[in-house]
Amino acid sequence: MRDGAPGGEPAAPVGPGRLDEARQLLARLAGSPRPAGGESEAAARRHCAAWLAERGFAVRAAPFSYSALPGRYATPLVGVAWIATIAAAGHLGAHGRPRAALALLVVAALLVGASARWMMRRGVLRAPLARRDGVNLVAVRAALGAPAVWLVAHLDSKSQPVPMLVRILGLVTVAIGWVAAIGIAAAQTGGWRPGAWWPAVTALGVLAGLPVAASVVGARSPGAVDDASGVAAVLLAAARLAPALSVGVLLTSAEELGLAGARAWVAATPPARDAVMLNCDGVDDRGYLSVMYSHRRPTRAIDAFAGAARARRVLPGILVDAVAFADAGWDAVTVCRGTLGTLARIHSSRDTVAHLQGAGIVDAAAALAGAAERLAARQS
Repeated sequence: MRDGAPGGEPAAPVGPGRLDEARQLLARLAGSPRPAGGESEAAARRHCAAWLAERGFAVRAAPFSYSALPGRYATPLVGVAWIATIAAAGHLGAHGRPRAALALLVVAALLVGASARWMMRRGVLRAPLARRDGVNLVAVRAALGAPAVWLVAHLDSKSQPVPMLVRILGLVTVAIGWVAAIGIAAAQTGGWRPGAWWPAVTALGVLAGLPVAASVVGARSPGAVDDASGVAAVLLAAARLAPALSVGVLLTSAEELGLAGARAWVAATPPARDAVMLNCDGVDDRGYLSVMYSHRRPTRAIDAFAGAARARRVLPGILVDAVAFADAGWDAVTVCRGTLGTLARIHSSRDTVAHLQGAGIVDAAAALAGAAERLAARQS
């Protein structure tokens, strides 16, 4: 579909002519780190607001309040809790007290799991400590009512001492180590002699917990891939959609602090009937386009991409805005593109425009525009 074409026509591919526009947006958005609530994020939001207003969207700011405590400290606290738990359980097991080790591991798993779940789902809005103010950007076609499809990306960025890839590997190893330690303790209570298993599991567990405990939030990453690329893709996709299509744009803040912007928005906005969220987060030039989902498989949203992207579940240890929407009952997916090398750059100072040319943004914009058109046309 060309700009301004009827809503029922399929979107035309975003061709090479869009590459310069993608690069300009990327350079403008990822020129410096954008910590939530900072001036760089506010400047990016103003630029996006003007860009969307010029293309016929009614733009408004949606302020919200949240706690930065979960986003800043939940992951490090999980790492510290695991290191302390596995060290204590290993000591108990190695000294002939497997029942105590088993009880400690099970109780700690339940407490950490319940606490983390509350912190990330509800504590980010309700916790009284580390209160912050944030602003989401909402853009709609004023005469069309509630949009049937939302294009979503987040404006803020963050850095951590360890790249996302290392943190994911640490979290996965921690989960495996917890299960292994419970198994060893259970077997030991039945008379099995663990030999060197406890020292080995304890040492591996402590090592795995270190990058998790070190995942404190900083502001050294310009966030070119995460998520200036997603914002640029959403803007390009929105610009190609016909004005008659019921599609809105939501650019969230504080995604890097526990999905705070998304959780605040869904708390104030019950899901409209059949509404779909198409999130875009992390679009590199390499790899293949993926449509990630959590919870049940959102078949309608996935099918709308018509084979332009591969569907898969969100990787363990990755939080994206679509998770908050899915938690609240929306049909939500996240479009991304990348490789292991991409994960190794994200949340580091190397996530800059120097490592990103914009070709993936062009492809993601085409896929998002096509999916949004199909979904909106079906609901019109």
